[in-house]
Amino acid sequence: MNKDEIRKRIWHVMEEAGVTLPPRPVKGRIPNFRGAEKAALHVTNLREWRRAEVVKANPDSPQRWLREAALVDGKKVVMATPRLRKGFVVLDPSKIAASMYRYASTIKGAFKLGRQLDLNELERIGTIDFMITGSVAVDRRGRRIGKGEGYAEIEYAILRELGLVGERTPVATTIHELQLVDELPHDPYDISVDYAATPQRLIHFTGRDPRPKGIIWSLLPCSKLREIPLLSLLAKMRGIDAASICRRGLR
Repeated sequence: MNKDEIRKRIWHVMEEAGVTLPPRPVKGRIPNFRGAEKAALHVTNLREWRRAEVVKANPDSPQRWLREAALVDGKKVVMATPRLRKGFVVLDPSKIAASMYRYASTIKGAFKLGRQLDLNELERIGTIDFMITGSVAVDRRGRRIGKGEGYAEIEYAILRELGLVGERTPVATTIHELQLVDELPHDPYDISVDYAATPQRLIHFTGRDPRPKGIIWSLLPCSKLREIPLLSLLAKMRGIDAASICRRGLR
């Protein structure tokens, strides 16, 4: 099966099993699921998590528990905004009342209590010690797929371009057991995970695929340059002609 077929199957199976939670419909989303809080606890027990001072997180619902846990543990959270339209925001627990951590871990709360980062401010964040990503499916080798729009891959690539993450930066995802599959297709821009936590267990993947060293400009759709201002700025920094990417005809 190709990636789209696998996504459709996972969304259907999870809905049929009654394990999904709002927001709905689950189709087209990183699915929220029963037990996401228990899955998050497995991640917070990792040594790499305990040592981390700065955590990068996706904005999706099932990973909200980890965003809140990071704030409770005194970690700064660099959160991607939905579809990266407003880039990244940073949540600093020292500047947020503890009673507001839960709210701050939501998308609405992050915009109100966090601070939006421009490219220079993002670079000044320094090393990101741990990454959280959402997944629709994960295979036995740590390969993952998201909802099909490529934002997790672009988020990682931007941070890698800026030197904020590297090949050894731990990447974890939380999923339901039903999201585990035997094998997934893999593209050059995909990012594999080191850990997948389900409500029942933590899976550590050894020998995962290497991650891309930055943005693969030759594979970047023009539509993403139009949608994500950070990409246009990075292209300019790298001396890349954004118009040439659009002339290739990649939508």
